[in-house]
Amino acid sequence: MTPPLSSETVHATCVASAGRAVLILGPSGSGKSDLALRLLDRGFQLVSDDRTIISRDGGRLLASAPAQIAGKMEIRGFGIVDMESTEAVPIALAVELTSEVPRMPQENAARQFLGTDLPLVLIDAMTASAPSKVALALERFGLKSE
Repeated sequence: MTPPLSSETVHATCVASAGRAVLILGPSGSGKSDLALRLLDRGFQLVSDDRTIISRDGGRLLASAPAQIAGKMEIRGFGIVDMESTEAVPIALAVELTSEVPRMPQENAARQFLGTDLPLVLIDAMTASAPSKVALALERFGLKSE
């Protein structure tokens, strides 16, 4: 059996709060950057926009931006802007953007990266409550800091 990779780059935006990162997954145009921008207004910090490097550090996963896009965010209608950012933040939660959110979530839903499961929640990025739901999910389902 081949051991898991030590890092991978995924199509995802990533923000962090209180030293825990949230990986926002979804296809192009699904609202990843828009949701991240709204989370920044709530006090989150940008880790990476559109592409995120996930690396293994012992039993945890860390999120960072590729060097060429670090500290940059694409904001529709404004273009690419410089933003304050952070790096090498432990990932606590994966959020998948979809318009098909079930009324009741699947228990213990997870998404695997580099052989490690992350708690997963489904959120519709286009709803006004999406940033509040991400913050609540991070506190309720997110992995705790070590």
